[in-house]
Amino acid sequence: MTESVYKIVEIIGTSSESWEKAVANAVATAGETIRDLRVAEVSELDVTIENGKVAQYRAKIKLSFKYERE
Repeated sequence: MTESVYKIVEIIGTSSESWEKAVANAVATAGETIRDLRVAEVSELDVTIENGKVAQYRAKIKLSFKYERE
């Protein structure tokens, strides 16, 4: 088995519909520029509130991807 190294970045995804969509938006957007995504770990969930109602669902996630040596 070959040895691998992974890097972890933390990002926040948002959605006006749900936390699941907030996570999906974050992963999809990160996947446009980061290759070889491996795991997404949800570390925090929160919402923004406007006029007494939930305006945005926010999910802070830790993404790991395989580190490539040059």
